[in-house]
Amino acid sequence: MLSRAFDGLMLGFLPVHIQMNTKPVLELADIKAIAAAAEAEAVRNQWAVTIAIVDDGGHLLWLQRLDGAAPVAAVIAPAKARTAALGRRESKAYEDMINGGRVSFLSAPDIQGLLEGGVPILKNGQCLGAVGVSGVKSNEDAQIARAGIAAIGLS
Repeated sequence: MLSRAFDGLMLGFLPVHIQMNTKPVLELADIKAIAAAAEAEAVRNQWAVTIAIVDDGGHLLWLQRLDGAAPVAAVIAPAKARTAALGRRESKAYEDMINGGRVSFLSAPDIQGLLEGGVPILKNGQCLGAVGVSGVKSNEDAQIARAGIAAIGLS
């Protein structure tokens, strides 16, 4: 089978142009805009939180702990963001799954942050990363994350 694929590429020794897929990525300006808008939403509501932004692989790009935020929020926010990025869905989906009785999901390897407050950054069906927030009620954490994402014109 490999030789047939190779034959197709080498047909007549003419170069074959293969079009690579491309995808959008978060740039530093995007990350700063998301962080600023998320911070503004938190400050407007007088919420002391930690804001984390990760890329599509769950790697931390930004971590900001606002004045008064509990130290543990700096651990939870990146975990929520990572969960949302890797799962390509809001971390609340996992919380709902577990609360609905599927407690075996708690044993999933290397997945933490199974609480509401992690929101993926999606563009044209592609996950660019995620925002995770921790420090207030989980639905308020998600509200802050969504406000950040909206700053770059995405939802």
